[in-house]
Amino acid sequence: MNDINIMNEEISVAAYLLIRLKQIGVDHLFGVPGDFVMGFFNEALKSELKYIGTCNELNAAYAADAYARIRGVGAFATTFGVGELSAINGVAGSFAERVPVVVITGSPSTTNFRTRPLLHHTLGDYQIPLKMFEKITVASTQLVDAATAPAEIDRVLLECLKHQLPVYISIPSDVVMMQCARPGAFNFPTHPQSDPEALSEAIKEAFYMLDNALNPVVIGDVELVRYKLQNDFERFINKSGFPYVTMMLGKTVISEHHPQFIGLFEGDRSREYVRNRVESADCILKLGALMTDFNTGGFTANLDHSKMISANIGYVKIKHHYYENVHLHDFINGLTEKLTCRDTSRLDIISAADTYTESHSAPFKADNLNPLTIQRFFDRMSTFIEPNSMVIAETGVSLFSASEMLMPEGVTFIGQTFYGSIGYTVGATLGACIAAPTRRAVLFIGDGAFQVTCQDLSTMIRNNLKPIIFLLNNDGYTIERVICDHPYNDIQPWHYHQLAAVFGGGPGINVHTEGELEEALRIANTSNNLVFIEIHTGKMDCPESLRSAGKSMAKINKLI
Repeated sequence: MNDINIMNEEISVAAYLLIRLKQIGVDHLFGVPGDFVMGFFNEALKSELKYIGTCNELNAAYAADAYARIRGVGAFATTFGVGELSAINGVAGSFAERVPVVVITGSPSTTNFRTRPLLHHTLGDYQIPLKMFEKITVASTQLVDAATAPAEIDRVLLECLKHQLPVYISIPSDVVMMQCARPGAFNFPTHPQSDPEALSEAIKEAFYMLDNALNPVVIGDVELVRYKLQNDFERFINKSGFPYVTMMLGKTVISEHHPQFIGLFEGDRSREYVRNRVESADCILKLGALMTDFNTGGFTANLDHSKMISANIGYVKIKHHYYENVHLHDFINGLTEKLTCRDTSRLDIISAADTYTESHSAPFKADNLNPLTIQRFFDRMSTFIEPNSMVIAETGVSLFSASEMLMPEGVTFIGQTFYGSIGYTVGATLGACIAAPTRRAVLFIGDGAFQVTCQDLSTMIRNNLKPIIFLLNNDGYTIERVICDHPYNDIQPWHYHQLAAVFGGGPGINVHTEGELEEALRIANTSNNLVFIEIHTGKMDCPESLRSAGKSMAKINKLI
């Protein structure tokens, strides 16, 4: 069939949407069936996308989120009402953390929307779900006919990629098979144009401050990752010679073994050298940073705004000067062209890699009978993680411990560092493994969070995925205990390591001592299956950074 005939061929609206998803980079569709979405799923099974069924809709949303963090965009589909509202918390997290996810809802027919019968799964007012999702998406649509559906689909998907935020598409059951023209090439968004005069002035003022600074420092954060500006950022760092830090949301934006990387900055929770180096700088350049409570160590970052240049998507702020319509991509590249390389030997740079080497000068040696502690466990993990791995860390002990590790070359770090919904990482690990099946995935998750979303361990096994899962069993919600320790933080103890067998495959290992950990790691390195390792630690064993965060949250919530 020639190209003209292909373009003239009519296809279903559902097929149009599925082709567009493939064109923008989605190869897998996560979801849970329900009668209103089955027509769409029937079309999906005939498409080039592979359907990945999850145990619940929330995990489908979490999986699509992590898939998007690895691949650039993700998608999931559910049924109207009960399904989509079960997933809404996952979409809220994607909205908060700037992750482009396409939410597809199979909804009742357009006739039902007009007549509003009291159908199952509905709320009387059929527009309520759409109104709810409008609050946590950048664009939304309810497809009503084949004449307008293609343009609406294209509009919404363009907004998803342009703004790196979730979007919502409701496809009624009678619209699914309506016929429309096959889509042509997708018109991807281009970099928005900066106002040339504002850009020139912003670069001129920033260059003057940086060029005259004796002790400058750069903070790189999450917008560099979401908008795929890592290469631009690395060129700037190499050209400038300046030391740089990342924050929790931007961890592993570029290699943590770069000689100019000095460590993780999180206000008072930072290592002393990092905190002093950042807070004593005579010029601070923030690129793509979100000043959240976790990023700033509970808002303890003591940064002098008179010495600060803040560049985010769409604007630059220098001291009290505000430059609108100046885009991060243009600003970074403009500064890179203008700056000359500084002599790094005169910039007080002690790289994180050097600090790590000094503190770990002797190889880790297990004391076989010693009970495991969180500190010793993560010390060992720092040499277990392989280059190019995906490290997924659950909110709490896992996130605060893993974020302080120096990650090997090529590692992608995933954690819901801003929204912080416990249980996120089970679905996220599924999504990351589907997105990049040839990369090793390592999950660190606490027992409390695991109980929220554990079912999709079975989906990993069903799809022959091979993550290494470390379940940190500290007998309850430690992240909540460091805020306020009461019996509501207790949970029913499970034999977690036996769940891999219950769900149908993979070794499960119970670990109490350093010697048992070494044997578990040996099995993990030789196994060709999912490996589930249950790590037992003390109830209140956690890093000091988490204790500090707990005190901050207790103070904010008037608990102390």
